[in-house]
Amino acid sequence: MLRKNNIKSNSRRDFIKVSSLTSVGLLVGLNTKGALAVISQDELEGLEVTPLVRIERNGTVTVISKAFEMGQGVTTGFTTLVAEEMNANYETMRYEFAPVNTEKYINKGLGAQGTGGSLSIRGGGFLDYRKAGAAAREIIVKAAADKWSVSEDSVRIDNGIVSAGSNKAHFGELIALARKYQITKEPKLKNIDEFQYIGNEKLNRKDNFDKTTGRAVYALDVQIPGMVYVSICRSPKFGGKLKSFSSSEAEKVNGFISAKALPNGSGVAVFGNNTWAVLQAKKKIVARWDETDAETRSTDQLVSEHKKLLEQPTYEVNKQYSTSEAVEDIKKTETFVEADFLLPFLAHAPMEPVNCVIEPTRNGGIRLHDGCQIPTITQGALANVLKLKPEQIEIKTYYAGGSFGRRITPTSDYHVDAALAFDLLGRETPVKLMFTREDDIKGGWYRPMHLQRAKIGLDKTGNIVAWDHRSSCKSIAKGTFLEKMFVKDGVDHWSVENISDTLYGIENLAIGHSDFLSPIPVLWWRAVGHTQNVFTMETLIDMVAARAGRDPIDYRLDLLKSGTKREHERFANVMRVVRDFSGWEKGQRRGFAASYTFGTFLAVVADVSVSEKEVHIDRMFVAVDCGTAINPDVIKAQIEGGIGYGLSAAIYSELNFENGVVMESNFPNYETLRINQMPKIDVKIVASAEAPGGIGEPGTPIAAPALINALYAKTGQRITTLPISKSGFVFV
Repeated sequence: MLRKNNIKSNSRRDFIKVSSLTSVGLLVGLNTKGALAVISQDELEGLEVTPLVRIERNGTVTVISKAFEMGQGVTTGFTTLVAEEMNANYETMRYEFAPVNTEKYINKGLGAQGTGGSLSIRGGGFLDYRKAGAAAREIIVKAAADKWSVSEDSVRIDNGIVSAGSNKAHFGELIALARKYQITKEPKLKNIDEFQYIGNEKLNRKDNFDKTTGRAVYALDVQIPGMVYVSICRSPKFGGKLKSFSSSEAEKVNGFISAKALPNGSGVAVFGNNTWAVLQAKKKIVARWDETDAETRSTDQLVSEHKKLLEQPTYEVNKQYSTSEAVEDIKKTETFVEADFLLPFLAHAPMEPVNCVIEPTRNGGIRLHDGCQIPTITQGALANVLKLKPEQIEIKTYYAGGSFGRRITPTSDYHVDAALAFDLLGRETPVKLMFTREDDIKGGWYRPMHLQRAKIGLDKTGNIVAWDHRSSCKSIAKGTFLEKMFVKDGVDHWSVENISDTLYGIENLAIGHSDFLSPIPVLWWRAVGHTQNVFTMETLIDMVAARAGRDPIDYRLDLLKSGTKREHERFANVMRVVRDFSGWEKGQRRGFAASYTFGTFLAVVADVSVSEKEVHIDRMFVAVDCGTAINPDVIKAQIEGGIGYGLSAAIYSELNFENGVVMESNFPNYETLRINQMPKIDVKIVASAEAPGGIGEPGTPIAAPALINALYAKTGQRITTLPISKSGFVFV
């Protein structure tokens, strides 16, 4: 049953202020050193804690989510973990988004407060929230035993009700006594066979009610008294700098306030009384741009430059086996397989384009209202640009209408734009930064264009003798603060992930890589490098299996036989599971692909129907091993959504450049999959007691190779250039 009290309305009261927490209940959390603590009202002021659970006086349990909710279901996951260990009433539990405080709310997998990389649960959340729930349970049991003069062993908690014999109470009635108890560093956690909520398919998502009734509040909904709107007029070519502008025509628009040059030269901030006025006035700004350092090439020139980089790779990723050695070894083989792959620039296109509100606070700082994905980065960026202390930057987090990576840039681009605009108005007027769909799609921070070339030498029986793999793309990490963490020996990890660390037993795998240079800003895109490299690797393995005359599943299983790690065993297992689950038989014209990404193993069988050039994707069977399955319904939804997102990109999505200008602007020319084109997806979750893997990212990379391998099986046409629609197929 859907409940009305799943999340507190952000529009009606201040958001998670410590002073209010102390007046209503008991905070239980895990401090930064890993020791659990109970924080009393008197102690709260001077003690650093990580408050993950709050018990209200009325008995309600509130979970403080250190991740934001962009549709991935993380708040349901955190609530489930706490409910499990507390034996709380899941249906009446609530959640709030944590305020910005990196030390308290750090995502251990990211090393920052934030959400991404499918790390909310697997990056420490799984144990942190269970321990917080178990800690709460322990002190409640002690308090009940004290209150009723009974042994702790005689106290039971069921569905949020504490009892011992004829005595009964809800959590809130016991928190006054519970405050005096100190908790051990490692509270006792349940065994897997004791779970009642974890793995329960019948649990409703905690955000369902708000989102299906229109109560959910997004940053786009925020209204502040006296607020003005701002939109940025930018250079049509990336890297262009503002030389001068005229706003004479814009001044004629009703509701126009002013237009001011941003101090960093990136554009003109257009201010108005409402959204319509700002967007109309922006169209009438006449700007002149310095294009000295701008991108002025067209798509065919960008592709040509990538191809040149493939000829002589800058970096050798595998220090034990070089591309020159692979070239010589392939010359000696019986036969070979080769292919060039082209993957275009892609936009993220979340349903809610990026936007935010900045207002002044009494301490001379600011409050940012946003569906903020990495508060640590954003707080630091805003403090830097406004010359404030980090503690003067408050961040109030809301739901986000998708992200897919767009809401996290190393520079906090749109937050900085809003801050600069706020500064231009004297830091006294609240501003709402608006992005249109056109701003979003033309505004950069794309998945980088990738070109890859592979040549694979085989022996008489079809076994791989040597593999020469080359790639070219712009680095995401280089030139940012992330370079020290993710660039090794000159190579950006995200450029070659899933190639350099493949689980397949390919002994002689040479990987040459070159960085493509351009002012076009690039960024993580859902599943990052896996979105390109799962496609290329799984297509190539399929090509090799076909050349060898072998079943594609059997061939992959053979490549895993030499592996001795648990990962090899689990990867092989999902392949066998989906083979049985889908009714796979040798010789059938179906597509297959498998992946290991973000700690999760996937295997997919795809069925398509083809008539002439018309294609219908009939069905996809998916086996997923993501470790302990916390919320099966959320897992299935993420796999389905991820595949849908991946199919959209594979079939339709691309960004084209003419003389440096992006041609696509909105969904009519940046197409996505329609609901009638979405296949039926059957998901089988492999039972597991392993630590949880990620689930928000893994569904996306597997879609393209599964579909393309199915098209090859049906038509004999091998597609290596995306989107597929450019190959003449029409999807119905």
